[in-house]
Amino acid sequence: MDQEKDQDLKENRIKEITMIYYSQPEIKKTIYEFAEKREVVPRYYEFFGKRPDVLQFENDILEHVKRGATSFHCSEEIWFDTLEINTDMSKDELNKSREGWDLLLDIDSPYLEYSKIYAQLLVKALEFHGIKNLGVKFSGSKGFHIIVPWNSFPKEIYNQKTKDMFPEWPRIICQYLDNIIKPKLTELIFQEQSLKELAQRTGKKESELIVDECLSCKRTASKKFQVTWICDNCRNIEVVRIGKNRIPKCPNEDCRKEMIEVSRKEILFCDYCNFNFKDNPEMFIKSKQKTDLLIEADLILVASRHLFRMPYSLHEKTALASITIDKNKIKEFQIKDASPFKFKVINYYPKSLENEAKNLLLQALDWHEQNQQNENKMQEKKGEISKNLPVKNTDFKKIQIPNPSEEIFPPQIKLLLQGMKQDGRRRALMILISFFKSLGVQDQEIEKRILEWNNKNYNPLKKGYILSQLSWYKRNPNRLPPNFNNSIYRDLGVDKPDKLSMETKNPVSYTIKKYFMMKK
Repeated sequence: MDQEKDQDLKENRIKEITMIYYSQPEIKKTIYEFAEKREVVPRYYEFFGKRPDVLQFENDILEHVKRGATSFHCSEEIWFDTLEINTDMSKDELNKSREGWDLLLDIDSPYLEYSKIYAQLLVKALEFHGIKNLGVKFSGSKGFHIIVPWNSFPKEIYNQKTKDMFPEWPRIICQYLDNIIKPKLTELIFQEQSLKELAQRTGKKESELIVDECLSCKRTASKKFQVTWICDNCRNIEVVRIGKNRIPKCPNEDCRKEMIEVSRKEILFCDYCNFNFKDNPEMFIKSKQKTDLLIEADLILVASRHLFRMPYSLHEKTALASITIDKNKIKEFQIKDASPFKFKVINYYPKSLENEAKNLLLQALDWHEQNQQNENKMQEKKGEISKNLPVKNTDFKKIQIPNPSEEIFPPQIKLLLQGMKQDGRRRALMILISFFKSLGVQDQEIEKRILEWNNKNYNPLKKGYILSQLSWYKRNPNRLPPNFNNSIYRDLGVDKPDKLSMETKNPVSYTIKKYFMMKK
């Protein structure tokens, strides 16, 4: 009840000021001018209005407010005819409709002071790459939005139209900048405060601010137990298992008695790459200071038709305005500066110089290409290492279905096979290849199906990369796809189980079970 009461108070607080606030000529003018050629959608406190929509006239703002609008959100993309776009359009159709895109960097943290440090570092990084004309605005809560206008970018690079490379190229730029800034950010934060002070201030445990990381996938390593078991009957038979609590039975067919635990040791383990620290210590960074829990450069914003809060729009939860800030005065910014009616309107979208962001784009693309090469080398390394791994997935008796039809596949696999509409292609590729290999599908048929799938992706992977992955799985065939309870399916947006997938453990066991059900 207290939560509902608090929600009602917040809603009433903002609705009491919306008409007065948005009636101000400067506010209306600023929002309307920024809306040109963009998709603009009002938010009615809890929900958004219809899409696509635009502001055709300045007074449209007040008409929406009269109907209960509390804030206004717009696209990063700039369109030739905004009202013509729709969710059913293919990538090629969207490219034809898109005139360009702004680079929008969203910095968010539960702690405003850390957001300010990141924003300052980001401005310096952009200036280092030759970008002087950029906009900074407060998000309305505890973060900042930094924008680099479309006109700053070259219209073509490497024989590709820049406008058509959305969201791929902005994502690469975001990742490149984050890669540059994160080490400096960690250094500055831990310079000013000790680990203990930081934990006290944020309410985190000290252990949460220290991470053990897998070098291959850059994911946080988990801690598991390596357990050594011995057969008390056979005596000379020993089994080492990692992360499994079930008591194993002696592998000797004439014995099959339960084994006895003789030692247990905690080790680092990467669930994604299937590496462990005991066998592959070079694949882990131990005790790395972590700032990801404190601050985040949000790449989710870099997605087709995603919306962000417009400059000088109000924020529902705080009733503060998303005001523009001088890029040199981020440090001085205080929450009270964003109180409605207490600020001076400043232009958020500066006039930019032609090709001002060219160097940034080129550097980011080169960095990404180098990363791809390193990733391929790491995959080869992973292949060499995995031959000696003690853990194998042998929870089911292998049954061959050389040419399975899609009707027996679980819904998660069917959705993946429709193609990736946003990032996650490499993870999806890993799942699909291991799925087909585990079913005994012939290599030639797997390659055919994977290439057909790749053509459906929003941006197909390079054929060379796919062939290298197929080659790796030929050498390492005994790899099941992740179990249904793995978060990877949720991350890829395909975690939509049916009844059978809720009753089975893995996509392969699902398919085998469905195969025999249909056969009967």
